[in-house]
Amino acid sequence: MKLSDFKYNLPKNAIAKFPVHPRDKAKLMVLDRNTGEIEHRIFSDVVDYLHRGDVLVINETKVMQARLFGQKERTNAKIEVFVLRELNKEENIWDVIVDPARKVRIGNRIYFNDKLWCEVIDNTTSRGRTVRFNYEGNDIYKAIEKMGITPLPPYIKRDVVEKDREDYQTVFAKHDGSVAAPTAGLHFTKELLRKIKKKGIKVVPVLLHIGLGTFRPVEVEDLTKHKMDSEYFEIPEKTADVINEAIRNKKSVVVVGTSVTRALESSVTSEGFVKPNIGWTDKFIFPPYEFKIVRKLITNFHQPESTLLMLASAFGGYDNIRKAYRKALKEGYRFLSYGDAMLIQ
Repeated sequence: MKLSDFKYNLPKNAIAKFPVHPRDKAKLMVLDRNTGEIEHRIFSDVVDYLHRGDVLVINETKVMQARLFGQKERTNAKIEVFVLRELNKEENIWDVIVDPARKVRIGNRIYFNDKLWCEVIDNTTSRGRTVRFNYEGNDIYKAIEKMGITPLPPYIKRDVVEKDREDYQTVFAKHDGSVAAPTAGLHFTKELLRKIKKKGIKVVPVLLHIGLGTFRPVEVEDLTKHKMDSEYFEIPEKTADVINEAIRNKKSVVVVGTSVTRALESSVTSEGFVKPNIGWTDKFIFPPYEFKIVRKLITNFHQPESTLLMLASAFGGYDNIRKAYRKALKEGYRFLSYGDAMLIQ
C-alpha cells in the first residue's frame, strides 16, 4: 500500500480540543472486522464486549510535563526546551528539542529557576540537542513535573490549561517517559476498570514510552521505506504469562491502543506466544500484516496518512476502516487525542 491510500479530509471542527467528562462517556464505535458492521455506543459499554477469561492489556507509561521554558545565560533570551528522553540517569543527560534553535549552541546554559538549569553538550539535529541537567535535588523527573507544561499535540490549537495535567494522563499511568499520551487509555476510569475486573477479565500492564515520532509525518510514498523512531518498551514476565494462558484457552487479548499493539507484536515467539522483554522497538505495522497476539483493539480516530491509521487499517481491514471513518465524520465523532474511541473486534 502507498502513503496516498491513507489520505482523507479531516475538517478542523472534527478535531477534539477538550476531552469529554467523565472520560468514559465518550462515543464508542464498535467495528466488526469480519462483517464490516458498525454499532454506536458510549465508551463505558466496552465492558459488554469483554468476556470472562479475556485479558485487557494497558500501557502504564506516564506523560512527562515535557515543555520547559527557560532563559539563556548572559542574553536572557527565552528558550523552550522540550525533553524527549533520558539517556544517562547518573549524569542527568537527556535528548531535547530547543526553540529557537539558532540561539542554542554547544556550551550554552539555559536556566529554568535557581535550582534547575541545563548545559548543551551536543547537537543532534537542526533542533535537537543533548543536554546535561543540573538540579539541586534528588529527582529530576519531579523537577520537570513541577516546572513543565503538558505537551499537548500540535494539532490541538489552544493554550494549555491546568486541567490538561490530569486530562492528558491515563488513570493507570505509573512510569515517567512519554511525551504523548497513549490516547486509547484516556477513556478508562477507575470505576470502569473495577467493572471490567469484576466480570472476570484480567487487566495486565506493559510499558511503551511514546516519543514525538508518533506525530512525525510519513514522507515516502512507498511505505516499506519509512523508518519508525525507536521507542523503549517492557513486557513483564507476569503479563506474558497471563496473555499466553488466554491464548491457550482461546480467549481474547484485548489491547488498549497502538502503543501496546506494537510492544506485543514486537515480542512474539515462533509458536505465536508473547515473550517477556525489555528493549527498543521501531516496528512499523501497515497493511497487509498478520497479527500474532492481538484479537481486539481499542483505539482512537487518527490523523490522515499517520502510522497510527495504518496500524488500525492493518487490523480492521483497509476498506472497513475507510468506511468507519466516513461514518464517524458523518455522525459527529470527535477525532484524535481528546476524541472518541473505536473498538475493532
